[in-house]
Amino acid sequence: MSEPRWSRSASFGWVAGCYVLSFVVAAVTLMFVPEGWNTFWKAAAADVAATFVVFAFSRGLKCSSMYDAYWSIAPIVIVLYWVFTAEEGVHPVRVGAVLFLVSWWGIRLTYNWARGWPGLHHVDWRYVEMEHKYPKVWFVTDLFGIHLFPTVQVLAALSGAWVAVSQGTTGLNWIDGLALLVTAGAIIIETVADQQLVAFAKVKKPGEIIKTGLWAYSRHPNYFGELSFWWGLYIFGLAANPSYVWTIVGPIGMTAMFVGVSIPWMDQRSCERRPEYADHMKRVSGLVPWFPKKA
Repeated sequence: MSEPRWSRSASFGWVAGCYVLSFVVAAVTLMFVPEGWNTFWKAAAADVAATFVVFAFSRGLKCSSMYDAYWSIAPIVIVLYWVFTAEEGVHPVRVGAVLFLVSWWGIRLTYNWARGWPGLHHVDWRYVEMEHKYPKVWFVTDLFGIHLFPTVQVLAALSGAWVAVSQGTTGLNWIDGLALLVTAGAIIIETVADQQLVAFAKVKKPGEIIKTGLWAYSRHPNYFGELSFWWGLYIFGLAANPSYVWTIVGPIGMTAMFVGVSIPWMDQRSCERRPEYADHMKRVSGLVPWFPKKA
């Protein structure tokens, strides 16, 4: 077997260089965005411009997984931009809480990706499957399905954070407390689930299914934590300014993607690779943790 084209350290160097350049392009884009646009749409234009940079690297290096960590790093930068461009009147405690939670979520998720990514020779199995299944439209799928769609999806889900840190009109209230509980709890759930999965992967036997810890109550507790995080940000926005109720489209879209695409895809793959998984699906909740059915 031939050696990978890039070492792991060199691969991370390419990712870091790509992201630095993408954020420089995003900053330049902000200089040309019409003044009449609000900060949400300004960030959207910069985010899309940055995504095109990542896409160019992905194509040049033949690794669409160049985008994977952008999912968790870009939101931190975007929220920081909204914080520093916010008008007077937003509550500093709410702003600080949202910024902390988004940063905590992003740093943790990026670390979880980094510790398991072997380098540029590795591409997410879902991307490989899409390319093999529809090779004639792979360029379009790569651009819109793997790069631009997630960018738009995450930006829409961040709309609650935008309201909370830049459009707030109310003081702190009980809804903020609920938002804090949901969002922080979500990060903890996702962290625990990921750590349990990593520990299991070190000792599992071929075809074995994880059935312990949070995974005994949900087939995808990490996804439950991820979705809860986005709903928590929406609740923060609702606490800050209830008139922006339309931002619910963000977490709804994220939920639809996980429930309609990601979970069925993962379940199908597990059924193909693990003989017990079909029976496991009958007993264990797909997303929301709940007591398993008796065999």
